[in-house]
Amino acid sequence: MEIKKIDLSNILQLQTLGKATFHETFAAENTAANMEKYLEEGFSIEKLTAELSNKETAFYFANIDQHPIGYLKINFGNAQTEQQHDDAMEIERIYVVQAYHGKQVGQLLLDKALQIAKQKAAPYVWLGVWEKNQRAIQFYIKNGFTIFDQHVFMLGDDQQTDFLMKLSLVD
Repeated sequence: MEIKKIDLSNILQLQTLGKATFHETFAAENTAANMEKYLEEGFSIEKLTAELSNKETAFYFANIDQHPIGYLKINFGNAQTEQQHDDAMEIERIYVVQAYHGKQVGQLLLDKALQIAKQKAAPYVWLGVWEKNQRAIQFYIKNGFTIFDQHVFMLGDDQQTDFLMKLSLVD
């Protein structure tokens, strides 16, 4: 498996993988209408083009035989979805195709994110995770993250609560 930074040339693969993994993860607990609205808006070519073109955002694929099975999205500075510390790094997304859950793909993507954060001397890494996504919450707790706040995440017209979690990178 390799972790590879992606760019605009990978936009269609990113769109397909993003929609598929988000749907696999959350469709069972949300309405079809809310899922469809979020997938169309959140993974539109226009939105992905803007994100891939932002110098404070980066995407990485986890590939097996050049086939993406997961991805990571990180944000710095003004690209953070909520303004935290200017030098902090946000992990906005780590998603893995369901068939590869439990095979360390998510851990490899998280390790890549933490490596980048340390290279950039970020004081901490933070992320938001849906309060009902116990698998992800436990994964982040296992990796040293703690809950420090919460915020509202809109999925279609459904107001949901995300826990904000962070991991300090300074002693």
